[in-house]
Amino acid sequence: MTSAPRVVLAPDKFKGSLSAAEVAAALARGMRRVRPGMGIEVVPVADGGDGTLDAFVTAGWTRVPVTAPGPTGEPGTTSYALRGDTAVIELAAVVGFARLPGGVPDPLGANTFGLGVLIAHALDRGVSRIVLGLGGSASTDGGSGMLTALGARILDREGNEIPCGGAALLDADRLDLSGLHSGVAAAEFTLACDVGNPLLGPSGAVTVYAPQKGAGPEERAVLEAALANWARIAHPEHATSPGAGAAGGTGFGALAVLGARMRSGIDVVLELLDFPTRLAGAILAVTGEGSLDEQTLHGKAPLGVCAAATRANVPVAAVAGRILLTPEQLEDAGFSSAYSLTDLEPDPIRCIAKAAPLLERVGARIAESVDAG
Repeated sequence: MTSAPRVVLAPDKFKGSLSAAEVAAALARGMRRVRPGMGIEVVPVADGGDGTLDAFVTAGWTRVPVTAPGPTGEPGTTSYALRGDTAVIELAAVVGFARLPGGVPDPLGANTFGLGVLIAHALDRGVSRIVLGLGGSASTDGGSGMLTALGARILDREGNEIPCGGAALLDADRLDLSGLHSGVAAAEFTLACDVGNPLLGPSGAVTVYAPQKGAGPEERAVLEAALANWARIAHPEHATSPGAGAAGGTGFGALAVLGARMRSGIDVVLELLDFPTRLAGAILAVTGEGSLDEQTLHGKAPLGVCAAATRANVPVAAVAGRILLTPEQLEDAGFSSAYSLTDLEPDPIRCIAKAAPLLERVGARIAESVDAG
């Protein structure tokens, strides 16, 4: 007796519309309408930014709730994912844009202290491997707030501790690590990140990302000088490392003090989700995100899924709200087929609002193609 074909659904979120899990669920509903007996395995993915935590919780990891300050200090409930001695902490879930009170940015004062609170909580539980998903940061503090929460002291010339926030780093004169959390030295830190920006300069954290965080020209000048001063006292050799500018320079702080290792976000996520095993025996993998465009080709989640599936000799279908890549680009990337919601609903506003039912229709089309094969 021949077993039913099995499909692996591994989309990223459709930003501003649906979470990765919701995308996968909608595709699965459409597939089951056409092929009720089809084997469907749902593996929502992320590339280290917002949605990373949910991907692991959906995969069965334990959600650990923690009360921690957001990017401007207001306390709130957040969480990280835990399995065995490994914790996955999503920066965006604690000090990201969504945690700004009223959505109002604070480019000079926002900080990563809350991220350090989560790291300390995990270390206190005996965790020995911590994966930090970098992305969606609301601050530009070089990771200094994170380190302060872990016991580091950043002192001015008079020996006083400076306050949190990127601008305060202008007054930093010395970094005292004597009180750093005892668990840091024994832990392995991995940065899941899809950007390679250095800390400073024309492609650094301030120039590229601070405008998105509400920083005007004068504030950017302050932040650039502040991060340059911060790099001076905290292992300046790491300032030029690829990814040091990630998440407002949080990459730099983690590389310089925590001894972290930078890796492709989607590669780390797929490894921890044991994705190659999930692919075994599948006849098709389906991935995608809100927009398939040039950025997709530079290490975003769908490309990582496609590469992993290709290595396993599993064809890959891409699904997106819109597709801005040419058929040749899609083929060169390894996708065997592609489906755009805008082909079904050209109006972008309606397409976003009706993404779930449109994805169900796409799921049905995919199931029909599998049946025909």
